Amino acid sequence: MIRAVMVINTQGKPRLAKFYEFQPVEKQQEHIRSVYGVLSSRAENVSNFVDAESIFGPDTRLVYKHFATLYFVFVFDSSENELAMLDLIQVFVETLDKCFKNVCELDVVLNYSKMHTVLDEIIFGGQVLETSSTEVMKAVEEISKLETASNAISLVPKSVSAWRNR
Repeated sequence: MIRAVMVINTQGKPRLAKFYEFQPVEKQQEHIRSVYGVLSSRAENVSNFVDAESIFGPDTRLVYKHFATLYFVFVFDSSENELAMLDLIQVFVETLDKCFKNVCELDVVLNYSKMHTVLDEIIFGGQVLETSSTEVMKAVEEISKLETASNAISLVPKSVSAWRNR
């Protein structure tokens, strides 16, 4: 099971943090700081796989990828394959690239809800739902269309709107 997904910038600021097991906010912040401490102290030429038992408890691993100013981090238990998690990070980043035309930290900050939508199409409740970037994009585009359509619907009938404008 996937326990958490984090996107942290190179200064240690979390840009996305989603925990799939309940933890108080203070504990989440502590985990984010600990993960950043581990990642920032690692050399560029070492493995992207980290034993996370000291941070998250027994039977926990962490895999990450560093793109530009962002670390994409997945925390998971032994029921998940490390290489599959690394590939899932790639799917997540590719999908974000398709959404934002070469994703950067500013896109992540300004489009927080869209980023969560993409993540929810890939992982839900700690379980992998979709591994195809194309399929995720189809679902995200459909959700965007529905949101646009729902924003166009007025809850006030036109006759009432006309009466108010007199």
